[in-house]
Amino acid sequence: MPPERLARHSLFAHFGAAQLGRLSEALSERAVAAGETVLRQGDAGREAYLLDAGHVRIQRSTPYGLFPLAQLDPGDLFGEAAFVDPAARSGDAVATTAATLFVFAHDALDGALTRDPRLAMALHWTFWKGLSTKLRRTNDKLSRFFAQGVPGAGAERRPDRPPSGEFRIDLAAKKTLFAEQRLSSLEINFLTSLSRERKLTGGEVLFREGDPGDAMYVVLEGRIRISKIIPGAGEEALAILERGDYFGEMALIDRQPRSALAKAHDGGAVVLAIPKEVVEGLLDMHKVSSVRLLHILCGLVAKRLREIDDKLVGWYILAGGNWPSAAI
Repeated sequence: MPPERLARHSLFAHFGAAQLGRLSEALSERAVAAGETVLRQGDAGREAYLLDAGHVRIQRSTPYGLFPLAQLDPGDLFGEAAFVDPAARSGDAVATTAATLFVFAHDALDGALTRDPRLAMALHWTFWKGLSTKLRRTNDKLSRFFAQGVPGAGAERRPDRPPSGEFRIDLAAKKTLFAEQRLSSLEINFLTSLSRERKLTGGEVLFREGDPGDAMYVVLEGRIRISKIIPGAGEEALAILERGDYFGEMALIDRQPRSALAKAHDGGAVVLAIPKEVVEGLLDMHKVSSVRLLHILCGLVAKRLREIDDKLVGWYILAGGNWPSAAI
């Protein structure tokens, strides 16, 4: 496949010419007819797809009919969650028009990514950006769902606790956390020395939806609750994060405000803040950097996206499939 066909899509703008050439050699092209199913829910395949032309809908079957999770346009990726984080497909992908796809076969690419860390870095950055964009869109979809009034949604919002500020912990505790994630010695020492610890009491807010993003975080102790405040419905939990889970990275990659609220779950938490400048240095596309960290982040975003999709389908079923299409 000619590299220039791949280069015209913005998700691959950071690829160098040599990387585009090597990636193009490992891809295949597939034409699908309108109405054809590309992926099925429950499948175990690990292929990812780039929609080059046409349109695809991601959907899931429910007792009230098909529930659309996403409408995809040319330049959008799909199936990449299974590429970076092996799990059964969470929905069907159906072509709504005749379409052309570029297929990223995991087995065909695995060797090339192992041999070329720069290519691995560039591709995982593309997957991370694609997944993060989908997660932000899904978070926005939640607001539209709840704006219609969802039965039993939300809870009364508790007042925020006063900030507890920063404190100091043993460097060995930080090193142990990063070592558990199989990062290199250089990355472990780098993150240990440049991350800032923060202790939160139960219910204390770390950041709010709409805040600017100045750091990525990793949970050291306790649990962090990621949620959205829905007008008229209260606070709705999206995820509960535990030791070793990263969060807050979306605002760094797309330079948009925070898309959700982060607060300490019951019992409090200790988090490590990794400044934006440090993250950008570790994930610099112009040098071989932390492919391992980027792979971890891709897997975490893929997991969160699956969890929120499950919530959306669950709420749709609870509402008896009666929500207006504008909210979907």
